Amino acid sequence: MSQKGYIVAEVKAHDLEAMAQYRALSTAAVQQYGGRFIVRGGASEILEGKWSPPERMVVVEFDSVEQAKRFYDSPEYQAARKVRENAAQMNMLVIAGVES
Repeated sequence: MSQKGYIVAEVKAHDLEAMAQYRALSTAAVQQYGGRFIVRGGASEILEGKWSPPERMVVVEFDSVEQAKRFYDSPEYQAARKVRENAAQMNMLVIAGVES
């Protein structure tokens, strides 16, 4: 059985120019580590609960939680994070998918 790993991020950007650079760098790192974007800032609607409407949500699928962590810890993604450092507030987590 295999279990996918997902990185879920909520982004609040305040420097759009720096975020454009971050997106280019982070996209290259996601691709290099075998990830694929499932959600990348699409429209959202709160159906239930006390959510704060997200400015931007991102979900990236990897073959495993371990691979998602390799991406996150990679020098390539750390370079992207450095560019994003003062450009946005980000909440990010890794979560295991259901076993298939």
